[in-house]
Amino acid sequence: MGHAGVLTRAFRRRHDPKRFPSRPLRLVELGAGDGSLLLRLARRWSAHGVTAEVTLLDRQNLVSPETRRAFAALQWSVESVVSDAFAWLESPAPVADVMLANLFLHHFQEERLAALLQLAAARTNLFLACEPRRSPLALAAARSLALLGCNAVTRHDAVVSVRAGFASHELSALWPKIGNWELSEESVGLFSHSLIVSGR
Repeated sequence: MGHAGVLTRAFRRRHDPKRFPSRPLRLVELGAGDGSLLLRLARRWSAHGVTAEVTLLDRQNLVSPETRRAFAALQWSVESVVSDAFAWLESPAPVADVMLANLFLHHFQEERLAALLQLAAARTNLFLACEPRRSPLALAAARSLALLGCNAVTRHDAVVSVRAGFASHELSALWPKIGNWELSEESVGLFSHSLIVSGR
């Protein structure tokens, strides 16, 4: 779905390297899975001199030794944290310079999602999310995955994800109103939806 490119462009739009001249970024990914997306980002961002201390947060530890070595080769340190996102966000920890969520937010009902974003707002200065877009075109594409040979589970999950996705400014409306935030929410590509939130 091209989300590595979407998140890289979002990062470049809002990240001012002059704000963090003397240390690596503190970077957190919610629902990180095996860390492969963030590794793709690390390869792109490190080419521009970015280094980071990464927290990969997920309910399972799926990060392979090969992925860890790949991060280390870029001089990015990695910590895998096995935890529920709410429990981790409520725990004491330093504020993250950047927090990412990729194909994660659409798993929550509105009330829980609003609570999660409230917690995230207290723990980061820059929040980047890329999610499924809820649209007739995206739904039609999801229903057509059989033509590509995708199995029944993938086809089912794709339709469910599109229906649970976002449109217009639904995510922005759930971000907490307290604080001095700059929000940008938009459709990207054919099937994706992004949210960028940064503190001013």
